[in-house]
Amino acid sequence: MTVLSDLEIARVAHMEPIGEVAARAGIEPEFLEFYGNDVAKISLEAAEAHENRPRAKYVVVTAITPTPLGEGKTTTAVGIAQGLEKIGRHSMLALRQPSMGPTFGIKGGAAGAGYSQVLPMEKLNLHLTGDFHSITAAHNLLAAMIDNHLHQGNELDIEPHSISWRRVVDINDRALRNVIVGLGSRIDGVPRETGFDITAASEVGVILSLATSLKDLRSRLGRIVIGYNRAKQPVTAEDLHAAGSMTVILRDALKPNLLQTTENTPVLVHTGPFGNIATGNSSVVADQIGITSADYLLTEAGFGSDMGAERFFNVKCRVSGLHPDAAVMVVTIRALKTHSGRYKVVPGKPLPEGMTLDNPDDVWAGAPNLRKHIEIVRNFGVTPVVALNLFPGDHDDEIDVVRQIAEECGAHFAASSHVVDGGDGATDLARAVVAACEEPTRFRYTYHLESPLAAKIEAVATRVYGADGIDVAPAAAKELAHFEELGYGHFPVVMAKTHLSLSHDPALKGAPTGWRLPVREVRAAVGAGYVYAICGDMRTMPGLGKHPAAERIDIDENGETVGLF
Repeated sequence: MTVLSDLEIARVAHMEPIGEVAARAGIEPEFLEFYGNDVAKISLEAAEAHENRPRAKYVVVTAITPTPLGEGKTTTAVGIAQGLEKIGRHSMLALRQPSMGPTFGIKGGAAGAGYSQVLPMEKLNLHLTGDFHSITAAHNLLAAMIDNHLHQGNELDIEPHSISWRRVVDINDRALRNVIVGLGSRIDGVPRETGFDITAASEVGVILSLATSLKDLRSRLGRIVIGYNRAKQPVTAEDLHAAGSMTVILRDALKPNLLQTTENTPVLVHTGPFGNIATGNSSVVADQIGITSADYLLTEAGFGSDMGAERFFNVKCRVSGLHPDAAVMVVTIRALKTHSGRYKVVPGKPLPEGMTLDNPDDVWAGAPNLRKHIEIVRNFGVTPVVALNLFPGDHDDEIDVVRQIAEECGAHFAASSHVVDGGDGATDLARAVVAACEEPTRFRYTYHLESPLAAKIEAVATRVYGADGIDVAPAAAKELAHFEELGYGHFPVVMAKTHLSLSHDPALKGAPTGWRLPVREVRAAVGAGYVYAICGDMRTMPGLGKHPAAERIDIDENGETVGLF
């Protein structure tokens, strides 16, 4: 039997005109701006026009600690949306937009997989409606205005060494991590060290994801702190008179994009902030529109429940005012075997031979990681659903082990074959989600905003990750005190740490105990509205591997893209 690639499946799938997809979601034509027949932007006025409609059940899709293999969180979210439609429940899905860096790097695209993916797949994984380019342009405009301000006499008395605002580009390019600008003659600017991050790491992208209106976007952009003057007072984008122009660039990018799944289920795709150094969630405005457009609104949070889901609960839900009715925990048997600590998995290389054998003991050995993630969700007062994303070659007795673990922890469970069977393969999972949403929730945050910043960081470390405590470096402690003095103490916190472990150390698998979280540095994303603690060596500009996906992507004789996955 011929096995079709994701791109081939996407090409032969029947796509409905996007206006019809919108109509089924109750979104009228006057709120749509069409980008061809298969993509549309939705005006923010749609949320206000529909505010009196019944609200959907709200479900966040998260996962156990990711492995280099990927657990299929996006495709599972798509599968659930399709499965809900199969059992007669209307669904809307809200996802982040993929970054082109990973698309041309190791990971490939992020449109889902098989018969549970988002269409048009090529547009989604590349330029779509240009939102990422708008973020890049707005971010770099501010960077240009900073260097121009230095060149024109530095009226604000900015301390050049304090400038933290770098430039961004949406491609993995390690050579740009550290650069010197302003070289040449006097008219070429003031020489200084800086660098580039990938666009998904930009605070502008996070602001776009958290803004609730165009007015809020303008206000947040104005509050961006680019560095400090010599009196140690913050210098903002407003001080540089850059925020207005940045807002103009981002005006259309603030509108969510409407696409569809391989089974024509509506999908909102909007914003794509990193999940290890930023919030890792799609936009608030997409959820504001989606919550009145279906019976169930599903949204995906980046990486595991300790990362994207924790920020979803503690940051995004505070901004949106929406509280989830259930949380889906995506897991695979091969991921649990990886968390057993018995196998070393390397990206781009075949699985260790032993991982493909029928061995329930390996699954039990990796169970602590799943148990811990279920506990994390429960501690937020939300009902968990364990979704086993099935792969060919999974063994029945190993599947039963995952079921036992979930049931022992009081979670709902379903195995799903959506990648191969589309919505038909996800009906059991859809029913489990419906059942979970019927249970009462007692949603609660990890910390109060009135608590000191250090106490918030410690609360996340101990109550979410399972650390014994935190060790704050002296420089970080001094900076936290400075942030409190500047009025940032009421901000929530984001932990910049590895996504490959519940701890700060990617080598610590499973559910590590007896460790403390080191906080070596803290920074304030004032426009986005949070303080983030850096707990490890975090790369904000990825590099390309020896044989990146870019080597395989091309155009054939018919003008069709090949090699995209």
